[in-house]
Amino acid sequence: MTIYPFKFRPRLVEKMWGGRKLQTVLGKALPPGKMIGESWELYDFPPGVVDRSADWISSEIANGPLAGRTLHWAVGEFKADLYGDVPLVGEHGQFPLLVKFLDAREDLSVQVHPDESYARANPGSHLKSEAWYVLQSDPGSRLLKGLRPGTTRQQFQAALEQGDVERLIQSVRAKEDTCFYLPSGAVHALGAGLLVAEVQTPSDTTFRVFDFNRVDPTTGKTRSLHVAQAMECIDFTGTEQACETAASAAPLVRSPYFDLHRLHLAEHESRTLSSGNPSVVIVIRGSLEVSAPHAEGVQARRGDVWLLPAGLEAYAFRAVSPSTLLHVTFPGA
Repeated sequence: MTIYPFKFRPRLVEKMWGGRKLQTVLGKALPPGKMIGESWELYDFPPGVVDRSADWISSEIANGPLAGRTLHWAVGEFKADLYGDVPLVGEHGQFPLLVKFLDAREDLSVQVHPDESYARANPGSHLKSEAWYVLQSDPGSRLLKGLRPGTTRQQFQAALEQGDVERLIQSVRAKEDTCFYLPSGAVHALGAGLLVAEVQTPSDTTFRVFDFNRVDPTTGKTRSLHVAQAMECIDFTGTEQACETAASAAPLVRSPYFDLHRLHLAEHESRTLSSGNPSVVIVIRGSLEVSAPHAEGVQARRGDVWLLPAGLEAYAFRAVSPSTLLHVTFPGA
């Protein structure tokens, strides 16, 4: 069986804060009347992690002769030809990356994710560090990222009790083509009016500390918070603070878990990407032709996410129109 670049069917997730930009901006087919907050593009979760599923929740391959198979199946079938020297996650052999698009029609909750230490001590929790790349922003859109310098645990706890915790978190205007790295331990919230590409470690563990006193229309109640767990995870030392990088930086993100690069291709320009370890391409503008086994002449369009397996001998992208890509690699690759 020949390995080739994989594109996957998105998993669309309805959210109370979601909207319709995944369709109007990225061209994804959304169910009528649904407010879709997340499009999971590349994911691989063992049983019990997502929606308490009894089976693996894993991306379905959408192209080529293996269409209908899952990413988890491909991990087991191709092994190092797929993931190279990159370690899989956990005892179940989970692919070590999750890629989504997020459409925030409203503010997301103020939240934090656990680090390795917390995850080891608390079975069922999983490390989560993530990056947001802003694809589109409404005028005045902002996000919250990291505590203001000098904020103490006691100050934060008091602000939570008073309902004004937002004043202790750094707020920044989120312009198109800016990138934010949010390591585990950093308090953050995606703001209303933002459409972002999210690259993260494969975890769905989120602890909400404040939700702007919203009422969930499906229940008529405020959503549950996880203050005790969050207070154990928040980094009050300032060591693990969120950071912002301009699109011109190279790379945009360098972390222990993934690196994120931005590539621009002029019309008709080709770019060959190195092999030996897997990488992921996210098309954020334009359209391109893929050149690789079982993918010759296939077009990659805005909003597409492609997994490039480690075992490919050669693969390239040729810009049909001026195009911008995010290229996700692994440390050491």
